[in-house]
Amino acid sequence: MSGAGFERLKTLIVEDNAHMRSLLRALLNSVGIKDIAEAAHGQAAIGILRERKPDLVLSDLAMKPMDGIEFTRHIRTHESSPNPFVPIIMITGHTEKHRVEAARDAGVTEFLAKPITAHNLFSRIAEIVERPRGFVRCPSYFGPDRRRRQIDNYAGPWRRHDDYQDMQVR
Repeated sequence: MSGAGFERLKTLIVEDNAHMRSLLRALLNSVGIKDIAEAAHGQAAIGILRERKPDLVLSDLAMKPMDGIEFTRHIRTHESSPNPFVPIIMITGHTEKHRVEAARDAGVTEFLAKPITAHNLFSRIAEIVERPRGFVRCPSYFGPDRRRRQIDNYAGPWRRHDDYQDMQVR
């Protein structure tokens, strides 16, 4: 399984478990990605993000001293963030609803539950590459648009001021 164009992607793995980092590296290699950097926690990853400028980040959720949610929030909102727009795939065995929502609300681009497969990883990366989502900035959130799809025949109340303006232009 190889993704066309994936071989040019620079990736950063942020994971505290060395065995899991090795597994993720092997899975990335299997989909054609060879330029891979690693960090054992979010704090270490920030410097690597600045130096290597990866196109994609794979981050574990539960790490110390800085976990994946804190890392994502820092990357998305901190004034010294090296790239607030970098796609972040959260990979974790903690799939409780509140944790998934916390990751989404921190600005995670995609979520992947362990155990992962090459196919699952490939599909998340393909989603990011082939259908990138726009970013939203508001007082309480900055990150990828959390709406997954546009509903063409949606007849309910407008969700944003721009929705109404877009309808007038048509």
